[in-house]
Amino acid sequence: MNGPHDLGGRHGFGPIAPKADEPLFHAPWERRALALTLAAGAMGHWSIDESRAAREDRHPADYYGSSYYEIWTKGLETLLLRHGLISHRELRAGRPLDLTVPPNRILKADAVAPALAKGSPANRDPEGSTPVFAPGDRVRTLNLQPRHHIRLPAYAREKAGTIETVQGFHVFADASAKGDDHVAHWLYTVVFDAFTLWGGDASPNDTVSIDAWEPYLAHA
Repeated sequence: MNGPHDLGGRHGFGPIAPKADEPLFHAPWERRALALTLAAGAMGHWSIDESRAAREDRHPADYYGSSYYEIWTKGLETLLLRHGLISHRELRAGRPLDLTVPPNRILKADAVAPALAKGSPANRDPEGSTPVFAPGDRVRTLNLQPRHHIRLPAYAREKAGTIETVQGFHVFADASAKGDDHVAHWLYTVVFDAFTLWGGDASPNDTVSIDAWEPYLAHA
């Protein structure tokens, strides 16, 4: 989707300026927002891709007018409602009221650290499939403009680059964001020179690397 989250290469938003020794959380409620998101995701009703899409698929005024963890809580509300884990009435009241869908599983406190350390691997068995592209191949990204979630950034669409690495056979995030984590494709690191992406004002020494699934690419 061409959403407000896709800011790469857009003018007017300023540079990223990390602060020295910036705290992980700027207010106590942000810790709770992260904890709720992790605990709810561990219930097993959606993937990390669907969670990301729920945060990103917002009106620009809502997205830009919200802090980082406000976007997280709004995305979580969307997911909980979509999967029937809470009702609109409960969301308004802030307490359980209705017979809603029970969680598939519950992440206990002592299991949080091991679960985070283990992660959720996205690599899959290619079952005889072989990659179409190889390191060194020149490729062109497709001009894809879907209304649904896509991990190909807008600034890198319809651009020529070079395959640097074949990363393996991975869950296709675009399909996973819509609830289907059984679709997988070959994933590649593609390198672009800065001039291709940004034009004559770009530094001739700069390159940009992105990871792109095979359906995003064609031979140049």
